[in-house]
Amino acid sequence: MSTAIIQKDSLDFLTELSKNNDREWFNNHKDRYIEARDNIIAFADALLAEMNKHDHIETASGKKSAYRIYKDVRFAKDKTPYNTHWSASFKRATKKLRGGYYFRIESGNSGLVAGFWGPGPDDMKRIRQDIDTNYQAWRDLLGDKTLVETFGSLYGEQLGSAPRGYAKDHPAIQLLRYKQFMLRYLFSDEEVLSPDFLHKVNDVFKKMRPFLNFMSEVLTTDANGVDLVD
Repeated sequence: MSTAIIQKDSLDFLTELSKNNDREWFNNHKDRYIEARDNIIAFADALLAEMNKHDHIETASGKKSAYRIYKDVRFAKDKTPYNTHWSASFKRATKKLRGGYYFRIESGNSGLVAGFWGPGPDDMKRIRQDIDTNYQAWRDLLGDKTLVETFGSLYGEQLGSAPRGYAKDHPAIQLLRYKQFMLRYLFSDEEVLSPDFLHKVNDVFKKMRPFLNFMSEVLTTDANGVDLVD
């Protein structure tokens, strides 16, 4: 059976872990965890190979992309020791290709995200400057038929009011209020376990790339289109 298919027990393990999130249960089911983890890493490896056919990914391997199941609970209110989802991320290569891809596997809550989770102050300033002066280009991008049909609208946290330096009645105020700039796509459990899930994930990530390329240009050129990076 292909290791590029998400196995049912990789999903079932998470469901059972969510009901028994303690070290004793986990240690008693360590063999299942290792098998499921290896399945997810193999899937991530296969996905990485497909993505590098249409983008340039810096992440070296599926293993390097995968997040740990062990939680850091030092500052968390929830002290359960394990995450109840599988997840991995892929970073685009070179200074001119900005943004990244992320997938999450969890019963009833599986999906993909691509974009910019936490832009730093300089990036945020540049993004808002571009929205201010080129908001029609942003509207054209986010109004693209394929993007709207696939993802709906931009996904991410927003400020409660206008950012400092921008009027509340700015024609692009809804865009200017964003603090995160991402696209999101959700999958059912049936889709996750289907034989063509790898193809579906790669296809959705491919549809996200024009958005990442647009944002990359915004973040690597100045207002006159002059390159800011080598």
